[in-house]
Amino acid sequence: MARTKLVAGNWKMHGSRGANQALLDALLKELGAKRNAECAVCVPYPYLEQVAARLRGTPIAWGAQSVSEHAQGAYTGEVSAAMLVEFACRYVLVGHSERRQLYGETDAQVAAKFAAAQSAGLTPILCVGETLQEREGGRTEEVVGRQLDAVLSKVNFGSAVLAYEPVWAIGTGRNATPEQAQDVHAFLRRKTGNEVRILYGGSVKAQNAAAIFAMKDVDGGLIGGASLVARDFLAIYNAAAAAGA
Repeated sequence: MARTKLVAGNWKMHGSRGANQALLDALLKELGAKRNAECAVCVPYPYLEQVAARLRGTPIAWGAQSVSEHAQGAYTGEVSAAMLVEFACRYVLVGHSERRQLYGETDAQVAAKFAAAQSAGLTPILCVGETLQEREGGRTEEVVGRQLDAVLSKVNFGSAVLAYEPVWAIGTGRNATPEQAQDVHAFLRRKTGNEVRILYGGSVKAQNAAAIFAMKDVDGGLIGGASLVARDFLAIYNAAAAAGA
């Protein structure tokens, strides 16, 4: 079956009201109508209201970068799935490598966050990926398979999105070759089925996007730094749209 490609920007901890407005205005000027790929931005919590107001009724969807596994309670600093729904979020990142590495999120916690997001009506984007040491040790499939299985053992994956992000390629300027990405995506495809969209994330740039998106099982990208530069993000989006034509 044909899967519509998705390009999702992860702003990480970047942004200001002025910079956000300029970036979104530039994106919308180019994306005047829906084309052969979908587009989304996942933004810091404080900017959800601004982004929702600007993007409502446009081809660009929006979402958050994390979510609590708890529905409510004494969890200072946390944000529930129901709160994100009130800002009309469609997507939420779950299990990003920075959350796993810097904040100690376990596979079990990621699975609980996934379930909470899904039950609230959000579309989780589940991130999986291996470190350089794990790749060089021949453990890539073991690691990403374990991270995915933690979710599959708890809930039905449904219409959620999967993102393969080799940790060794995030923010390092290195990236998997299109063939390396395809190999891992094909492995993940065997575990999830033909309908699940699997994005690639890890130093995707305008220069390499077309080659990566041409791979059979790569259904778009989860874009970090390049999503903060309108020209670069649009070039990546256009590569996805061309690949999906």
